[in-house]
Amino acid sequence: MAESGKEKIKWTTTIIISSSLKSYEVATALENRSHKVRYSDSVENGSIIFSLSGVAFLLMDTKECILSTEETLLAKIEKFINIHQNSFLVLSAALHGPEEWKLMFRIQQRFLGRNLRILPVHNTVNAINLMCTIAKTTSKPYIDSICYRMITAKAYIIEQSPVWKTLQKIQLNSDSVNPN
Repeated sequence: MAESGKEKIKWTTTIIISSSLKSYEVATALENRSHKVRYSDSVENGSIIFSLSGVAFLLMDTKECILSTEETLLAKIEKFINIHQNSFLVLSAALHGPEEWKLMFRIQQRFLGRNLRILPVHNTVNAINLMCTIAKTTSKPYIDSICYRMITAKAYIIEQSPVWKTLQKIQLNSDSVNPN
């Protein structure tokens, strides 16, 4: 978040990672980014939780999803989204072909209207960048900054809008015609 003249501050947070991911590249990559990583056996296998941001990610390989039974897959996702209010399913595949898109469509149909978002990724770097960006933008100091900037932008757009200027002229004209 480098702004004019301000030094870029490195963002770090506490991350709870499923013990099943301990030997995976994703855990090492998060540790290398200087995050405080804690491993837990009590969270769903394949899950990564950014507790301060309130977001949780379930990492799954699309090939494994396609090979497993649909009931097992959907039950695992169901359990995950029942626990986590703000949940993301990270589906990893080197190439998202017709089978992978069909899988994503089936999952979307099943969980339509629920608190699950699906993120297709191609590799670990892609997954880490997406997870950290989402977690960072939903963390307290950053969300406050984003809200402030959105309100400021909205005010500027309204102020500079030709429609707004026309409405102001109409209002001024009606005030001069009907001085109450």
